[in-house]
Amino acid sequence: MTKQQELSTKHLLGIKYITASDINLIFDTAINFKEVINRPIKKVPSLRDVTIANLFFENSTRTKLSFELAEKRLSADVVNFSSSSSSVKKGETLLDTVNNILSMKVDMVVMRHPAPGAHFFLSNHIDANIINAGDGTHEHPTQALLDAFSMKERLGSLNNKNILIVGDIMHSRVALSNIFCLQKLGAKVKVCGPPTLIPKNLPSLGVEVEYDVNKALQWCDVANVLRIQLERQEIKYIPTLREYSQYYGISKQMLDSLDKEIVLMHPGPINRGVELSSDAADSHHSIILDQVENGVAIRMAVLYLLAAKRGVNKSEN
Repeated sequence: MTKQQELSTKHLLGIKYITASDINLIFDTAINFKEVINRPIKKVPSLRDVTIANLFFENSTRTKLSFELAEKRLSADVVNFSSSSSSVKKGETLLDTVNNILSMKVDMVVMRHPAPGAHFFLSNHIDANIINAGDGTHEHPTQALLDAFSMKERLGSLNNKNILIVGDIMHSRVALSNIFCLQKLGAKVKVCGPPTLIPKNLPSLGVEVEYDVNKALQWCDVANVLRIQLERQEIKYIPTLREYSQYYGISKQMLDSLDKEIVLMHPGPINRGVELSSDAADSHHSIILDQVENGVAIRMAVLYLLAAKRGVNKSEN
């Protein structure tokens, strides 16, 4: 059986809409780009003359920086857009905003938007490739890809591995994308957190729920820890952050007391002393900085493969 040579889709709208073969192709491509970004000269001409617009309708630091770095490593022309200083503030619609940008001959759009489904809506109205950099509390596909890639680097395979997601599952777009991605790669997924922060529909997705963090840690091979997303909570779901930390925070002492080694992850930003203690985040269990490095390689791979669907790649690595 020959390896898949191109993605099955022209957009990355969510992990839900891609296949396991797509994911493995992205991983194989990212391995090559990880070698590139560790060279003395960290740039390839693969997307020379391709123009990419980064449209962020929500604040972002790590994701926006990671995408911009990936684009520049591929020699693309980059346009950055922030809604806080745009005509969106004057009442312009999303479609008008994007069409105005595309009229400047933009080939690809990387977008973060607070409305779930905004990327799917755009994909039906514009010709450019669209990459979802986060849509509300729905999906964050490149984060899930870099998380799974980082796990696979450490574990070798994700098939039948036990992956735990801890924290604010209800308000996290990372959680849903991770669940879809990990299941497509054969992993078993369990979530842990306060009952008020666990969506009621998770069992229908084939996901187990555990409310005791110590039992959950004993079960898993990898713990991916999410922060409490206070900015997305319209009401209080937990009494205080101190109480959350007492019952669901993870410390190095807890990790060291397990009868096996597990891998610790976090998509960032970390609220040190809330979901993770500093000594846990900085311990040998942690691959958090590996996730950051892998984020650039994964996003380079996604951009490169989507550009290939348009027939615009200039050369191999």
